[in-house]
Amino acid sequence: MRIIANILVGLIAALHLYIAWFEMFAWTTRGPAVFPTIPAEIFPQTISMAANQGLYNAFLAAGLIWALTIRDRMWSRNVAYFFLLCVAVAGIFGGLTVTPRIALIQTLPAVIAMVFVWSSGRTPSQSLRA
Repeated sequence: MRIIANILVGLIAALHLYIAWFEMFAWTTRGPAVFPTIPAEIFPQTISMAANQGLYNAFLAAGLIWALTIRDRMWSRNVAYFFLLCVAVAGIFGGLTVTPRIALIQTLPAVIAMVFVWSSGRTPSQSLRA
């Protein structure tokens, strides 16, 4: 269970590294294809805003990567929970304010990863009682 949890946390970190790259460096080139409902002339006008959002996504990825490097299992789980919860909340907010697709791409994987992180910390006797 722990290996699956770590893989999911790593994949979500990779996703947020991609989002950071996209928002910081490819906003005007790839943005119109990713968000076709936004008029193309908006992208050059919002490049600074997108780069700022990208930096926040980089922080989320850094936190998830940090969680994977912590040796103490409890601290690793707590840090992973915190950053996965941040990802989930950001996905919900993005889903409500930009496009529901954001919630599907960000929130759903984060919630699934949280379940696996939670399950990975349970002992076999705890699993039988639950």
